[in-house]
Amino acid sequence: MTVQINYKNTGSKKAQSNLILFVSENFNISGLKKFISNNEFLYISDLLKNSDLKKDLLSFEINSKKSIFLVSIKKDIKIPDIENLGAKFHNYIKDFKKKEYFINSDTINSKINNFLGYFLHGLKLKSYEFNIYKSKKNNKQVSINVIGNKNTISAKDYLRFKALEEGSFFARDLVSEPGNVLHPDEYAKRINSLKRFGLKINIYDQKKLCLVSNH
Repeated sequence: MTVQINYKNTGSKKAQSNLILFVSENFNISGLKKFISNNEFLYISDLLKNSDLKKDLLSFEINSKKSIFLVSIKKDIKIPDIENLGAKFHNYIKDFKKKEYFINSDTINSKINNFLGYFLHGLKLKSYEFNIYKSKKNNKQVSINVIGNKNTISAKDYLRFKALEEGSFFARDLVSEPGNVLHPDEYAKRINSLKRFGLKINIYDQKKLCLVSNH
């Protein structure tokens, strides 16, 4: 499954598609009235009475075209916990038939800077798949659209997260390849390709290794 993150210039208007909202611990939804309709608010309030409030995420199917996901932000939440929330959300949607979701950043109430960035980073890292040799590949594409005005990600942080994700995926590709494909020559070739990012790479053949060992 491929995940595409999009940043929409739509303020905090109510989205008609699948909506991801952040709430305080124990799923207190009192602050969500301006983000969903009154009927949706009453419906979710009623369902929460019989829900497991100790969970991190809950989903509610409003109708055939719309689901609302609530993500609980614990008081003592740390950055790794935020990334884990993103990973857990990925697990929620990976088997859903729906392909478009809206995250309302205006519902985030946390003192941690770049909360949204860490959440999306965890989601992206969890989306990794090594399916090069699979005859049946998961070609599903999911769009995560960020709306709202709070917790926007700066260009600098966006590039930092992207670099971490691409670096992690590159390393995972290497350890996932079978030995008959990623032999020493092929490994050296792939590592050498990182020079385009400005890395200094030295590759030692047998002759150079002998010189080094003699010293």
